[in-house]
Formats: sequence, C-alpha cells, structure tokens
Amino acid sequence: MMSVHIIPSLAADGEVTWAYQAFAGRASALFAVLAGLSLILAHGGKGDEPPESGARRGILGRAAVVAAIGLFLGALGSGVAVILVHYAVLFAIGALFLGLGARALMLTAAAWMVLSPVLGHLLRAVVPPGPGPNPSLASVADPGQLLATVFLTGYYPVLQWTGYVLVGMALGRVSLRRTATGLRLLIVGVLLAVTAKFVSAVLLGPAGGLEQLSVPPSSVLAGRELDTVLRTGLYGTTPTSSWWWLTVSAPHSGGPLDLLHTTGTALAVIGGCLLLVAALRNRWRWLVLPLAATGSMTLTLYTVHVISLAVIHGVTSGSPTSSPTVLWAVSASLAVLLASAWQLTGHRGPLESIASDMSAAARGGASPHSSPWPR
Repeated sequence: MMSVHIIPSLAADGEVTWAYQAFAGRASALFAVLAGLSLILAHGGKGDEPPESGARRGILGRAAVVAAIGLFLGALGSGVAVILVHYAVLFAIGALFLGLGARALMLTAAAWMVLSPVLGHLLRAVVPPGPGPNPSLASVADPGQLLATVFLTGYYPVLQWTGYVLVGMALGRVSLRRTATGLRLLIVGVLLAVTAKFVSAVLLGPAGGLEQLSVPPSSVLAGRELDTVLRTGLYGTTPTSSWWWLTVSAPHSGGPLDLLHTTGTALAVIGGCLLLVAALRNRWRWLVLPLAATGSMTLTLYTVHVISLAVIHGVTSGSPTSSPTVLWAVSASLAVLLASAWQLTGHRGPLESIASDMSAAARGGASPHSSPWPR
C-alpha cells in the first residue's frame, strides 16, 4: 500500500512501475479482507458461535473512531486516496452479518461480488462521476454527496467492497491454525486470481469487448489512453458508457472480475502467510515478529504515513519526489522499526487503544485484552 501511494504509476519510459504491477488494487483489497477477518477475531466468536453480547455496538464505536480519523486525514492534501471513512462504513455493514457462519458468509460474498457491480453500474449512471475529493470534515456539510462518494463513486465504493469484508469474515469462521487451511487458501486464491484475469482477457480480446470501450469525456480519466487506463487503474469505479466495462479486471475498476481477482490474491497472501508461520513453528517464529508488530498497529502507522506524505507534499509544493523508491523503502522500514519498538512497551498502538476504548464503551464492558485492533 505504501509503495503505490509513493511510487508513480508510470515510469519515465511510459511503462507501468513495479509497484503498480505488483500491488495496485491488490494491497487495498487485502486490507479490506483483513478488516472482515478482524471483525470475527475481535467480536464475532470463533467457528459458528454467535456474536458476543454488545459486539455490534462495539463495532459501531470502533467505526466511529476510524471515520473521524479518516475525515481528518482526507483534508490534508497528502495525495493519498484515504480509505478510512470507507473502511469505517464497511465495519458497520459487516456488523450486520456477524450471526452468519462460514458457508453462508462465503456464498453471500460470492453473490455480492457478481451482482453489486451491476447495481453500481446502474446507479452511477444517474449521479455525477467520481471519484472526487477525499471524504473530509468539509464533506459533512453535504451528506448526500458524501454518501454517494462513499457508496458509489469513490475510490473504494462500499457497495462493491462489502464483498471483501464478507470474505474476511468467512475466513474468521474457519480454523486458521491448521496447515491444510493455509494450503487451501493459497491454492484457491491463485486459481481464482488467474481465472478472473484469463476470463477478462478472453472477453476483452477474442470476444471483442475492448473494441467497445472508450474513455468518455465526462470521466476523470478523459484524455488518457485506454491501454494506460487498463494497466494502471480506474480510480475505484468504471465508466457507465458501456456494459463491457464490467468485463475489465484493471486495478480499482470495481467490476466482478476485478473483485474476484483481488479476492484471489488476498486469499493467496493470507494462505501463504499461514503456511510460513506454520513452517517456522515456535523456534523460528521470532523472524516474523517485526511484521506481526507492524500488523498490530496499522491504524496508527497508516495515519502517520498519510500525515508524513502530506508534509512532504507541502514542502515540495506537490511536486513528486526525485527518489520515490528510496522514500518508499525508508517509509516502510521506519514503520516496521517503529512498530517493533512500540511492541516492547506491551501496549496497543496509540490509535488502536483509542478505538478499543471506544469499542469497550459502546458495548458497555471492558476492552477485550486478547484482541488488539486491527489484526
């Protein structure tokens, strides 16, 4: 996620940069799947157990903190499409599904990913095109536009992205400690990701879909070559000028094949990590402790990251840094070092503590000591 925030989509020679080839669309999708997984680990119970008392209220309290931070960050001019307001709404929606088991969640997620882009395509045709500016404190003055941005036209349209959260919640209902689970997720994820890309290529190529596509003048992408748009991304939602846009699997295109491809990559990454930890076992598990520490305070690190980029943009007057790869390497390294050092205090991350306390207050009990957020 840091790499695509910092490194441009195109290199000087016009080729797509390594960061966008590897991570564009996939990093944020993984973030959303892990949001659903964290809901179950922190609030929903394991297996098919019912959600604990007050769990939904706790999630809403946590979501309120995340949304407030997101509205603040959205006004900073960091150059980042801040995800936190959308993330908070996804949390709130996920709370509605806490009572479902793994099978029901996965079936609902599959249907959601196929059907919600169709509904989004219909609804976006009657609203101004996005993505527009980040949701910010100023956006609250126009709630109608704010809702349209968050649910339909923003960079992370909640209408489609709810499917990611449902997938993550389904994962939280299975036994993640079993080696077979990690292997199954890795295999299914790779197959799903490859199949979605293959189907998109067939529909756009031999089926003639690419010939039906053009970037409409009303789109924020107007003026860009179609090939460049399909390689670098569509800012969250596809144009509504043709139904063939739903066959695209480009980053942040929000169509069924994009959602299925990025779900596949998220499952593969999670499965691979589970296999890695199982292979290391107790003797070598310390090797991944820095990454575990980083994952335990992502809300704080994300906030620091966005604020840092806002400062850099302010100092450089919005001009890109001359060494984006170096800036990314330094930013990522500092994040891991900061998290590792903070872990030695034995406390949650600062913003994670605030979110946890708000969750505990909303549910009317003590903060669960075993579930730092987000996991």
